Amino acid sequence: MWIFPLRFRFALLFLLPCWALAQAPVKTLVAVKTTTPPKIDGLLDDPAWKNAPIATDFIENSPVAGKHETGENRTEVKILYDDDAIYIGARMYETSAKKVAHELVNRDNVGTSDFIGVVLDTYHDGINAVGFYVTAAGVQFDAKYAPNPNGNTEDPTWNAVWLSKAHIDEHGWTAEIKIPYSALRFAKKDVQLWGLQLVRRRQYEQKELFWSEVDPKKNGFVNQEGELHGIQNITPPVRLGFYPYFSTYVNHYPYNTPGLKNTSAQFDGGMDVKYGISESFTLDLTLVPDFGQVQSDNTILNLTPFEVKYVDNRPFFTEGTELFNKGNIFYSRRVGGQPINYNAVYNELKPGEQVISNPTETKLLNAFKITGRTAGGLGIGIFNGITDPTNAVIQDSLGHKRQVQTSPYVNYNILVLDQNLANNSSITLINTNVDRFGKDYSADVGGVVFNLYNNKANTYTLRGFGLMSNLYGAGTKTSTGYSYEWAGGKSSGNFTWLLTEDHVDDKYNPNDMGILSNNNYFDHNLNLVYADYNPKKWFTQWDVFGNVYYSRRYYPSAFQRLNQILGFDFKLKNFSYIGLNFSHNGEANDFYEPRVAGRVFKSPENNNAGIYYNNNPAARFTWGGDYFYRKFYSNGGYGHDVVLFYNLRINDHFSFGQNISYTPRINNTGYATTDSVSNNPVFALRNVQTIENIFNIKYTFNDIMGLTFRLRHYWSKLNVLRYYDLDQSGTLDPLTSSHFNADNNINYNDWNIDMLYVWEISPGSELSIDWKNSSLIDNDEARGNYYNNFENTLHVPKNNNISLKILYYIDYQSLRKHKKNTVSHL
Repeated sequence: MWIFPLRFRFALLFLLPCWALAQAPVKTLVAVKTTTPPKIDGLLDDPAWKNAPIATDFIENSPVAGKHETGENRTEVKILYDDDAIYIGARMYETSAKKVAHELVNRDNVGTSDFIGVVLDTYHDGINAVGFYVTAAGVQFDAKYAPNPNGNTEDPTWNAVWLSKAHIDEHGWTAEIKIPYSALRFAKKDVQLWGLQLVRRRQYEQKELFWSEVDPKKNGFVNQEGELHGIQNITPPVRLGFYPYFSTYVNHYPYNTPGLKNTSAQFDGGMDVKYGISESFTLDLTLVPDFGQVQSDNTILNLTPFEVKYVDNRPFFTEGTELFNKGNIFYSRRVGGQPINYNAVYNELKPGEQVISNPTETKLLNAFKITGRTAGGLGIGIFNGITDPTNAVIQDSLGHKRQVQTSPYVNYNILVLDQNLANNSSITLINTNVDRFGKDYSADVGGVVFNLYNNKANTYTLRGFGLMSNLYGAGTKTSTGYSYEWAGGKSSGNFTWLLTEDHVDDKYNPNDMGILSNNNYFDHNLNLVYADYNPKKWFTQWDVFGNVYYSRRYYPSAFQRLNQILGFDFKLKNFSYIGLNFSHNGEANDFYEPRVAGRVFKSPENNNAGIYYNNNPAARFTWGGDYFYRKFYSNGGYGHDVVLFYNLRINDHFSFGQNISYTPRINNTGYATTDSVSNNPVFALRNVQTIENIFNIKYTFNDIMGLTFRLRHYWSKLNVLRYYDLDQSGTLDPLTSSHFNADNNINYNDWNIDMLYVWEISPGSELSIDWKNSSLIDNDEARGNYYNNFENTLHVPKNNNISLKILYYIDYQSLRKHKKNTVSHL
């Protein structure tokens, strides 16, 4: 009953006028039009730069928030424009060239380099923006910024085609950038007013500076921008680019089986298209896409009842998808993911049959997305993707084969309408639809998402969503479920807090195009943070945070868990970082671990304490790690979480590093299997040891060519000590069933090598060569230590795949200019 008065009080608080906050005057810079654009060589010696206004007096965000830069280390930036592009010239002063960090890395990384960046909010909404950065080594990094509940999300997968050069001299370093209008979206009007932010990083002193002050006590980044004036009478160009590709693959696996080739080859070709439908909207289209060179998944031994969520490394599904991520109902790995009836095939086998082929992924035929935002702040996103039918092949004892369809044609759709409101707020309507052309069901999920702030400083926030899912077709009754969340609190200042209520009923299911571990819960969460950004004797800033999480099962109503967290973070004056974390998880009712509906497991109380540390990230040798101790108050259970990492930068071209984690669980209790006779969940007291070892090498030849090598070995061993029956009350009794004699030990090894050479042969075009080496061992021979398993993994048969891919960028504007120049010379 207390919830409603609290909601009412908070709504009143949100609607009441807040006290006036001291607002610094908005910084402005005037861009100057030029008829003779500068040569992009990083030297700043073109006449066009001489009379342009200067943006200077940058202000620190870290390590000392609010501190103005000094004259000997000052920054000076000028902006020009013409009918085709905007130009940025920057001078970054240092007392010595030796203080300019310039590590060479691949595109879209900055490494341990100094950099300068320009962030443009072309609609001046204080919410959305794009950033263009160049390091002192000449490496490009670009990103798109979109709102999220904690300020702004940086999407580094967004890529544009633009030019830049950097130059180091005795006064520091300089940079020049040319951003064609084809890389931007802006409204067609006579006078442009854009939001502008300039960013500088000085690795030597670990300083991050902004032209328009970014106060860490305020929520958001784009909303603290300055303004760019002076751009007039420019026309949004026809934005049309083609990205045709050709790829070839050679795969080798030592089957050594008659009739089965050890080596195979394939050739692929396709094209991506980017077309500016209008000055504000862009069509991205991929035809016969090829994602064979993306990094291998970090697969694990999953002992939980929940699906593992993997990162999607496919560029089409990561670039420019911020609108589709509203409401958290789009998990892009579903598109082209595992067929819906992948596991059902094994249940349909007749005596003497076996599955000889069962693809784990469906083939994406094509996909497109339309995204953009009107001058009135309405963002529109449309996504569509189609996957090909997939079949498993079954063979009987006589060699006869038959096919079983595991997935029909599937059409994936998303529609998003996102309206910007005052004070960096927004409200969104979103709908996802999965339409299966066959006997399988289809799915639809949709609803409203809102994110509201009470003023431009984002002092208080009220956000949330309301969603509904429908599963229909396949001759079954429509299943409808509901979910909502609201969260409100103070989002700016030294002290911030957030109270959240999250409810999902027992029928809500977004998993055909999204991902949700479980439904049927009613949760509350309180998060408190106090941060101090004033330097002290030993550190430059610190914070303390606490969290209380209370969860209930929704239907039938029952207590699930109560957890508390307390933590501290310190950023030291030597630029290292240290943190402490303590948590307590009380005895809980776990309704998911038994894997049988209606059953519960009384998971034991446990306490956790940990420390984490990393040294100065600009050091030639960086290192750090964390250690957590976990105590379970049942059967003497305990565990450790140990993580160690390092990176050694030999020079600006070559570096290598390693990340090792060791997570043993001793006398751990968990689900083992289900008794085939009684259908009762069987649990096990077990020891689980897991080690993940990742080794990286990077050699970058220059700012357009580099080689990366990544080796990952993951090992997890599970040894069963004792079996238990799960009784109806949720406690465990020693197993007495004489018929149960199962061996559920596990030994799991996953090995992957990803080596990639990339050469940017021209802006937007690249040649890449990729080598993948992989093996997987999953059996019940849980013996030996890590070194034995590592050695065994070296000697098992491995799959080797080598691929060559050429992607070429064709710009319509360049073609048109080339044609005009050709005609004029005839």
